Formats: sequence, C-alpha cells, structure tokens
Amino acid sequence: MATKRTTTKRPAPVEPAPCQPCGGSGNVAITVRVGRKRRPVGQQDGLCLNCLGEGTDPAA
Repeated sequence: MATKRTTTKRPAPVEPAPCQPCGGSGNVAITVRVGRKRRPVGQQDGLCLNCLGEGTDPAA
C-alpha cells in the first residue's frame, strides 16, 4: 500500500508593526524656528529617525 503524502500549511505572512513615533508614515513633524529669539512659526515634515522613513517598527 502506498504511503499518504501530507502537506503542511505555511504560516500566513506577518505584517510588520507600524513605527510608533511616525505612526507608519515615515515622516514626523519638525517645528521651524526663526528669528533671534527662535520663535516657532510652523512645522515641516522630516524623516523619522527611528525607522529611517520605512514606516515599520525596526524592533519587530
């Protein structure tokens, strides 16, 4: 009698967790300061230094 072949199910790919500081976008808001007293005038987008712009948590 022939042996039965069984297949093993592969685990579903795990989606990486989003980065905490940037929320998965890869950008964080940086305050722009101007003048001699360095008063804040607005914000601009900057690269997230935790995930380096990828948006995924590097520890996961």
